[in-house]
Amino acid sequence: MNAKTALLPALLAFVACGNGSNQAPQAAAPVATVPNVEVAQVQARDVPQDNTYASTIEAYAVNNIMPQTGGRIRKINAEVGDYVSKGQILAEMDRTQLEQLSVQIANDDIEYERLKSLYAEGGVSQSDFETAEMGYKLRKINYENVKENTILRSPISGYVSARNFDTGDMFSMAAPLFTVQQVTPVKLLVGISESEYTKVKKGDSVTLTVDALPGRSFSGKVERLYPVIDAATRTFKAQVVVANTDKALRPGMYARVVVNFGTRRLVMVPDQSLVKQEGTGTRFIYVLKADGTVSYLPVTVGRHIGTEYEILSGLEDGATVVVKGQAALKDGIKVNAL
Repeated sequence: MNAKTALLPALLAFVACGNGSNQAPQAAAPVATVPNVEVAQVQARDVPQDNTYASTIEAYAVNNIMPQTGGRIRKINAEVGDYVSKGQILAEMDRTQLEQLSVQIANDDIEYERLKSLYAEGGVSQSDFETAEMGYKLRKINYENVKENTILRSPISGYVSARNFDTGDMFSMAAPLFTVQQVTPVKLLVGISESEYTKVKKGDSVTLTVDALPGRSFSGKVERLYPVIDAATRTFKAQVVVANTDKALRPGMYARVVVNFGTRRLVMVPDQSLVKQEGTGTRFIYVLKADGTVSYLPVTVGRHIGTEYEILSGLEDGATVVVKGQAALKDGIKVNAL
């Protein structure tokens, strides 16, 4: 074998390697990865449409008790914190005028009966009898008025929340002698959004809780709806009444009132499925389609209830939504649903 023949295999190998150039071999094209996501099927259901409002418990009625005129306070019969019944005597004023009128009325009773007998026998004219009768009736009315303002009674059942004078004081009309607050029932004025105006009706049931009595809830009813909307707050007032038969609720307590507006059939989604678009208030959900891809779907969101959100519009009943792995997704991308 000559020298040329011996070099031929080496020459062929050199040509196969790119004629001796220093170029590196080309890398293989990367294979696209399919992101893994967790999904859940959502359903429409009847959702209670209620809302919670803050309010303050008030006495159903508040009476400031005082006589019509000033005078000496003869006796005090009640103290702050006492529970008094309707008609119970709370205080007595000076009785001088009352006793004078009492004697006069006793004499008037005798004289009236005498005149009535004479009138029946024709001994007194009709005009004189009617004049005497009118005076007698007016004096009795005056007596009852003085009696009412001398012996002071509570017009309601409730707690004495204020006593401003003591026995022996001269009552000067500067402040009421007593303040009595009725607590069976109690009431609350609840400010409700104007958007719910047509949903609230007289007689609707409500529930409430108070911070002062943890673990307890109370039932009440809407007794009255105020007919105007507050232009500043865009709310209207509903008066709620709670029976409070055990007197546990007291005026001034802070309360949370839950008003039920019925039910509404809505699609509920896990809160993890919602994604907020940066720079806007738009919220959207990725929905898994039959071909294994996901679709970007803006939705209108309602209330957050527990671990779910109400979807007011934008999502169909029975849809399968992505609940985990949204960060790697784009509209129309294929995914691997776990």
